[in-house]
Amino acid sequence: MTSTTSNSASVPEGLVRTSVAEGIGTVDFSHPKGNSLPATLLNELATAISAVGADPAARVIVLRSGGSTTFCAGASFDEFSTVADANAGQEFFSGFARVILAMIRAPKFVLTRVQGRAAGGALGLIAASDYAFAVPSAQAKLSELQVGIGPFVVGVVIERKIGQASFMNLGVHADWHDAEWCERHGLYSMLCADAAALDTAVDLHARRLADANPEAMREMKRIFWAGTEDWSEEMSARAAMSGRMVLSDFTRAALERFRAR
Repeated sequence: MTSTTSNSASVPEGLVRTSVAEGIGTVDFSHPKGNSLPATLLNELATAISAVGADPAARVIVLRSGGSTTFCAGASFDEFSTVADANAGQEFFSGFARVILAMIRAPKFVLTRVQGRAAGGALGLIAASDYAFAVPSAQAKLSELQVGIGPFVVGVVIERKIGQASFMNLGVHADWHDAEWCERHGLYSMLCADAAALDTAVDLHARRLADANPEAMREMKRIFWAGTEDWSEEMSARAAMSGRMVLSDFTRAALERFRAR
């Protein structure tokens, strides 16, 4: 017998949808500008992940986005450029922290489907996954330096997932890395030949985990993310750093140059 529940939250130019069926909770987000994530959408996404994580009918979570070419373009540059003061800046950058914390604190595995390119904060979502599937076209980059800041908030989880040297490579190079590099360094768990193979792999693994022992998976998840208890404070401090930096003339000019490309 199949049990299903669903809800959707519409936000300006974006959408977060959730559903639960046969033990699999799916959280799906989309935005017309490359699945970028404005603050409201980030908050909706964090709330949705926490809600599915607390739903006893969902034994595994699948995170996915709309479209076929871009998984997520990161933070919304339109909103990024309107930050007016340090407090607003800290609040804006705290959005990714809330999603990451919701993912790692959910008492069940989070599987992420990466069907295309991922930039900036998107890498934080992938790194916060317990298992990430991707296609060969799913290039990834930490673009923050190109717009005058750094990957401060998402860097906490990215460094944890792939190690300091690989994180430094992403942060300093600040340009596209191919999917093979991402798999080799642990950002992606599995590469699939194409979109069809990607969906097959995600569905197969999600169904297997939905039939696994929930207590065992919950304890494994706890062990995987042990030592992250103080991340809320660390990410808040880093969000404040970004919030101050985004107000600088250097960052404003860098952002305008980046948007003009």
